[in-house]
Amino acid sequence: MEKVNLNEKFGLFSEHWTPKIVGELNGQHVKLAKLQGEFVWHKHDAEDELFFVVKGTLSMEFRDKTVTIEENEFLIVPKGVEHRPVATEEVWVMLFEPASTLNTGDAESELTKTKLDRI
Repeated sequence: MEKVNLNEKFGLFSEHWTPKIVGELNGQHVKLAKLQGEFVWHKHDAEDELFFVVKGTLSMEFRDKTVTIEENEFLIVPKGVEHRPVATEEVWVMLFEPASTLNTGDAESELTKTKLDRI
């Protein structure tokens, strides 16, 4: 058992839209990611996702609305709901999702990451 310092972990990488695994519990991965720009529209048919904003402001676009998530807030996107994260400036997020979750869900793109680094 070791504690995790989020600032230290975020300091280990600079690329955007490339989640890093920092923990695992009950079949779930705890991931950190830096986001900037627009992601792809996608959904996860079998998994819910939790986005916790550590630094910055994240806009989560849905087909019928946009939800703004500020630092120290989180949003759970239910399985099957199409969404697109957008970050006008760099945002640091912590994600909780099943280990099987692919970052782009049902949308294959150049942003799809099939193998994630553990840091």
